[in-house]
Amino acid sequence: MKQRIYDSRMQSVVDFDPIKAGEVGMYVCGPTVQSAPHIGHLRSALVYDQIRRWFSATGHQVTLIRNVTDIDDKILDNARIAQESGGSEPWWALAYRVEREFTAAYDALGVLAPVYEPRATANIAEMVELIEQLIERGHAYQAEDGTASVYFDTASWPEYGALTRQRREQMEDAADSEPVGKRDPRDFALWKAYREHEPESASWPSPWGRGRPGWHIECSAMAAHYLGDAFDIHGGGLDLRFPHHENELAQSTAAGQSFAKHWIHNGLVNTGGQKMSKSLGNSLFAADLLTATRPLVLRYFLGSAHYRSVLEFSESSLDEAAAAFSRIEGFLERAWDHLAASKEDATAGEAFAALYLSPLEGKASAEMLPAAFSEAMLDDFGIPQALAALHGAVRAGNVAIDENNSEALIARAAEVVAMLDVLGLDPRSEQWADQSANGDSAREQQALDTLITGMLAERRAARDARDFATSDAIRDRLTAAGIALEDGQQETRWSLT
Repeated sequence: MKQRIYDSRMQSVVDFDPIKAGEVGMYVCGPTVQSAPHIGHLRSALVYDQIRRWFSATGHQVTLIRNVTDIDDKILDNARIAQESGGSEPWWALAYRVEREFTAAYDALGVLAPVYEPRATANIAEMVELIEQLIERGHAYQAEDGTASVYFDTASWPEYGALTRQRREQMEDAADSEPVGKRDPRDFALWKAYREHEPESASWPSPWGRGRPGWHIECSAMAAHYLGDAFDIHGGGLDLRFPHHENELAQSTAAGQSFAKHWIHNGLVNTGGQKMSKSLGNSLFAADLLTATRPLVLRYFLGSAHYRSVLEFSESSLDEAAAAFSRIEGFLERAWDHLAASKEDATAGEAFAALYLSPLEGKASAEMLPAAFSEAMLDDFGIPQALAALHGAVRAGNVAIDENNSEALIARAAEVVAMLDVLGLDPRSEQWADQSANGDSAREQQALDTLITGMLAERRAARDARDFATSDAIRDRLTAAGIALEDGQQETRWSLT
């Protein structure tokens, strides 16, 4: 099978053939660092981390660029509001502080750092150069009120609307700047003139006067600077398709660039059946989520839905994810215990010990993966089907343990380890080394295991004595405490529900 992806511009699933064989260039719209990261930011970053890891597993060298928008109306507004309330933090300090919060959240979630993470304020020269090219080509103009603002002339570019398949006359007015000085209210800002009520430090010199870049020009300039005029994939949240990505495509192609070969967009997050937004007051902030459950479990949950679908969050979401992931961890522990104690097949035990004690740390290859997993990922990064393959291998591995089939167990365990590595979910990885199962400390987890193991021993003794009333009573006590039991031929497994 060839890699297939859903191209948002084509609005269909297409074959993915990189511009340069064996290499993938990806540009992902990063955060505007105006305020603390929320679940939507985490979900988007994780989506492209999963895609990147898959491309790496299939032998591609991936160059992923994720920008930081550190100059923006909202950043300036938030800094001003804070200062009016007695604060003293300048806009650039606020932007850097929030950027560090994003980085910490991404790191906690196991999102690999991009190959490069350019800041908008460090690429002003590239933006000015691109704006000059657009003016020379007749696709941009300086504001007609004599200010330093520069606008993209949407009427000059017949392909405007190609990404979202809209006709220009049906589009809403551009809301990124005031209509003063525009030829048409749908024209969008490439350069915003300095305004006296804003800090002078938030402006730069240009051929048209002091000012700062518009939002859309930032990504066009940085993508071309670091990936070239043509690259493979441009990604971002579904809410960025219009106007941000539409405007990026228009200005870049109007300047003569090929720009992105494919566009992909991740779905948004709903909470309680509603789209998450600050105006509704239903934002779920990263810091709260990362303390509510193990980051490894949060990664599992955020990455469990197909990247293009809406991710539904409810009060039970994290508990359900924890229970599902505990079954994977439980299998790895059972497999280790079974094979380490195996006397019939010491070679198999040693083989798995080497595998178990040496996490792959991003080195899993397609050859290590079961066909069902690879087929799912090749089909537009089908994570739900890939997770189904993972849990299927876990179930088959547990059956192999029950049947004392070391050969089958080794094969399934190796597949599980490889799939977890590709998904960034291997609990034995250094990334998750300080996290214990079920969100407890190692000592608490050990104590819980000791207590339950003792109760299971009492239950087995009662069953052997045909004292089924006592056996059922122990099971009911464990069930009431949120402990699920699964009786095998040789032992009983437990997990948190």
